[in-house]
Amino acid sequence: MLYMIAAAVLAAAMMLALMPKCILKLKALKFGQTMYELGPQSHLNKKGTPNMGGIVMGPVTAVCTAALSLVWHGRAAFGGFWSLGNALWALLFLTVACMLLVGFSDDYIKDVKKDHEGLKPKQKIVRQVAIGLLFSVWAYFHVGSDVIIPFTGKTWNLGIFYIPLITLTVLFMTNSANLQDGLDGLLSTVTVVGMAAFGILAFLMGRELNNAVCGVLAFAMAGAAIGFLRFNRYPAQIFMGDTGSMFIGAVMVGIAVVLRMEFLLLLVCFTCVFSSVSVILQRYYFKLTHGKRIFKMSPIHHHFEMCGMKETAIVRMYGIVTLILSAIAVASMYKWF
Repeated sequence: MLYMIAAAVLAAAMMLALMPKCILKLKALKFGQTMYELGPQSHLNKKGTPNMGGIVMGPVTAVCTAALSLVWHGRAAFGGFWSLGNALWALLFLTVACMLLVGFSDDYIKDVKKDHEGLKPKQKIVRQVAIGLLFSVWAYFHVGSDVIIPFTGKTWNLGIFYIPLITLTVLFMTNSANLQDGLDGLLSTVTVVGMAAFGILAFLMGRELNNAVCGVLAFAMAGAAIGFLRFNRYPAQIFMGDTGSMFIGAVMVGIAVVLRMEFLLLLVCFTCVFSSVSVILQRYYFKLTHGKRIFKMSPIHHHFEMCGMKETAIVRMYGIVTLILSAIAVASMYKWF
């Protein structure tokens, strides 16, 4: 547990040290956020706020995870650290690939080339599916196709169907995290809570190498999000952009897969999941009813905003919901500790 806490502290400290210079540099380069004209009108004053803060948060999390995992491996005499079976390498591939090939590419087109559309939907999906497929194949052979059923001591073997299902989960969760990143401090807040929960779960599951790696990554991500929240809370001085949200979404699903706790994404990441669900419901209801809407705007956090809730109140509500559901998620694994 000491190394996990150290990862969180180190990541938070690095974010606090690096972000001020990053903000100044992004301002100088005019990498400012472009605002969607059909979005909430209250967001128009955020136009020009530096974006792409995830370009610091992602590397900080990855470096802290790799460094602390290596130190812990040497001190605790874990075996097979340099083998392909070590989840560290697969998790770094998944998270960094999603950050750079999807998130950063999208942000670059939006913020540097000033094209609001960013990557074409097909381009984004193809990249996410390719990354998710490679990760799911690794997981199939090195983690196994059994997934834990919460509140029981049982698992469900998905067999060969595990690969396409995990690939789709990567696609869904990375996009869900991206949709969640719509208010100042929102995704950062739920990330701190959710990653702390996954870190605790990894610790309670035992000292096996991949559990340890997941614990370090989870706490490093939580620490980095805490440090970023210092500058991202309302009124935000910087946004994480797709670069950050894609990285966070990949961390969420990556840890859940390695711990075999995919079902817990529905609890720990409920607000992210429902962001996607609200968009899907809105889109299909709009088509079926020829113009009617369920929500005033989707994702649903914009609906709350347009109902009169302040951004800070919405963030606080999402944080509390995530805390309660994360506690239930941890309790649901009691038979595995």
